[in-house]
Order: sequence, then C-alpha cells, then structure tokens
Amino acid sequence: MFNDAPHASNAGDQTFSPPSDSILWRKDFLLGTATASYQIEGAVNEDGRIPSIWDTFSAKPGKVLAGDTGEFACDHYHRWQEDVELLKSLNVDGYRLSIAWPRVMHADGTPNQKGIDFYKNLVDALRAKGMKVYATLYHWDLPQYLEDRGGWLNRDTAYRFAEYADLISRELAGKIDAWMTLNEPWCSAFLGYANGHHAPGLTTLRYAPTAMHHLLLGHGLAIPILRKNDPTSQVGIVANVGRGTAESDSPADQRAAHLFEVQHNAWVLGPLLNKAYPKDLWELWPGCEPLVLEGDMEIIGAKLDFLGINYYFRTNVKSDGAHGFVEAPPANVERTQMGWEVYPQGLQDLLIGFHKTYSNLPPIYITENGMASDDEVVDGEVVDNQRISFLNRHLAALDNAAKAGVDIRGYFIWSLMDNFEWAFGYERRFGIVHVDYTTQKRTPKKSALQIAQFLADRKARS
Repeated sequence: MFNDAPHASNAGDQTFSPPSDSILWRKDFLLGTATASYQIEGAVNEDGRIPSIWDTFSAKPGKVLAGDTGEFACDHYHRWQEDVELLKSLNVDGYRLSIAWPRVMHADGTPNQKGIDFYKNLVDALRAKGMKVYATLYHWDLPQYLEDRGGWLNRDTAYRFAEYADLISRELAGKIDAWMTLNEPWCSAFLGYANGHHAPGLTTLRYAPTAMHHLLLGHGLAIPILRKNDPTSQVGIVANVGRGTAESDSPADQRAAHLFEVQHNAWVLGPLLNKAYPKDLWELWPGCEPLVLEGDMEIIGAKLDFLGINYYFRTNVKSDGAHGFVEAPPANVERTQMGWEVYPQGLQDLLIGFHKTYSNLPPIYITENGMASDDEVVDGEVVDNQRISFLNRHLAALDNAAKAGVDIRGYFIWSLMDNFEWAFGYERRFGIVHVDYTTQKRTPKKSALQIAQFLADRKARS
C-alpha cells in the first residue's frame, strides 16, 4: 500500500475553478475541510487525558518517521480559537473533526469534564460562525487501557465504544449536524493488527477480520444510541475505499483486481449494507473468519443516514500465482509526496460501482480527499499548484459520478492544516494551510485562498 516512488513536481500555474455546471456551485452542496484529534491537538498529558494507542506506538523506536509523536502536533488544544477564525476565513460550509476518546472519559468510564468542555467550546464556536459540524467518534486513538485488555480483538471493546458514544452524544446533543462512528475501520483492522504499520502494531493476518468485526459491532451498537440521544443529527460511518486495477486482461490478473477490491471495499461495505461479509474474502484469507454471534450482522447492518467515503489513490495489481494479488505499480505516472498515484478516475469508478452494487446505498459525503506535497513558505506564500490541480480533477470525477445518478451531498478536503501524518510523522504535508511546527504559525496555501474565493463567489451568486 505504501509506495515510496518520488512525487511529481508541481503542476504549472493552477486555479481552483469548478465548471459552471458543477454540483459545487449548488449552495446546498457542502464544501468543507477535515482534521483528526490526535493529528492536531497535542496536549496529550493535559486536563485528564489518558494515553492512547498512538501515544504508545509512536514512542516506540522505528515506528514513526524521525521518531515524531503527537505530543505537540499543531497545538490545536490551546489554539482552537485561532483555528476557528482560520476556518471562518476560508468560508467553508462545514468542518469534520474527531473527538478523542482518551480526552473525554477516564479509565473507569466516568466523564472527564475538562476534555468534554474543550469540545463543547469548540463546537459552539464553530456553530456561532455558521459552520456545520461533522464529528467522528473514533479516528484511531483507542485508550491504551483498552488495548491492554486486547483492544479490538476483544469483543468487549465494542460495548465500551457504545458507552463512550452514549456519553459524548448526550453531552453534545443538539450541537452536532452529523455523527460518524468510525473513521476507516479498514485501516484500524488491517494496518493496526495485520501489517503493523499503525497502532497497536500487531502483525498477524487472522487478527484483522476479528478486529474488523468488533469495530463494526461497536458501530452498530452505537447507531441507536446516537439516534436516541441526538435525534436531530444524522448518523453514518466513514470507509476508506481503494480502486483496484489489473496489470493485464488475463483472467488471473482480473481476479486479482477483484480480490483487491473485495478486501479493501466489500470487507467493510458488505456487512454494513448487505449484513454479510463477502465470501470471496475467505478465498483470499482462508481460515481467518471471525467469530460472528447470532444477531451480530443485524446490529452491524443498522440503517445509515449517510456513508462517508475517503479516497486517495488506486492500486494496480497482478495475480500472485495462487489465490491472491501482488502490487504492480505503474511507471511514469503522477504521484504525491506519499508516493500515491494521482488517479481521479478511480473515485468516479468506485462511486458508480457502489451505486450499481448496493441498492440501499445511502447518500454519500466524500469525507476525505487530498494529497501530500513538500510545501514551503516562500516570501510569505505557499504555492501548491499540484494540490489545486488534484482537487479540480477529483471534483470533476465527483461531478461525473453525480451525473450518473450517485447521491453526493458534500466534499471535505483532507486536511485543514499540515499535521501529524501517523507513521510518516511531520514530513508529509496534506494541509491547505501550512503549519510551521516550530512557531505554530499557520499560513493559508494558494489552494486555501482560492477555495475561500470560490465559496465567496458562490455565496454572492446565490
């Protein structure tokens, strides 16, 4: 998944310019930006916050590039008022944030009022500025004490998640426009438990389906709780999806591409929308089926008000000669600082494919899409032409999917600002706002300024 090929040089001078018939011009189409708690907040030891698995993981030598951790990050915990003003200056319709479970609950399950008040104040300030608030309950920062009990390999963690969802949705009721239970359970399950790239860093393949099952069970248990506690908000989940393409037209390579998408997409969407895991998954991973108890799939398949989709790149694959696939990265393609191929067509293909596959596909929000580039401040400016080109092309793909009948309600750019990029530390910059990690100075990049201008123009037209 993580290709180290060099990123493309910046494109020529670019302008953020959706065509006149784009859905982006609709005033009811939400254009926002997103962040995650551990990536921006810092203050990991303040006001009663308890350790998370990412505190533990990032402190282990060799796990994160340059030994970086989220201890300080973007210092958002102390600078949130400045960041709300920053968001307001960008004219965005909404902001997707995540709530840190370790910041709002003590290890004994009781509320941590100082942590809860931080989010109350933040959300109230966002709403006062006219922004919609989309809140993710779990963006990977599991309390460490729960990992010590087995983490997502322990079925009990799903019930602890439901208790957390109950607490925070009661505390923030009436302040949140939409709740998202989990962010990218694929990453939590596979990267966390099968290949070790993410916290908690375990490396046993058969652990991943068990972790996924308990993640999705926690999601399903939380849905009715969120609806009961906060009936005016919408409830959904966020899945990261990947386009798998075949190296050749051979049946073996075509099957390999199919299996890639089974494990990357259907592994999550199948249980949520069909109340069943895809059978082909066990061809790829024989003997790894999780223990599914009676009633679990009904809980997991609870009706969604919306589905969040995160998309970044495609993966080109070929047959491994057996029952799986291996990557076959194409040469001479545009890549980002992450080494990820820029492939907008994949977003269009996936959205249209899901629309055809799932008759009950709920309305879609693109909850993350963006790119990392090696951005620098030069004479007070950050010129990120490749990012503007990236956004233009992916939004065109979104338009094409909408014209094909997919119900798409909004798009969140990842990310508001440069931040702690998990195992890649602070080197990879995804923000539309540059952060100087020494001074914490925020500098809106060219992309941010152009998006702000577009939204001002859209408001003037309506």
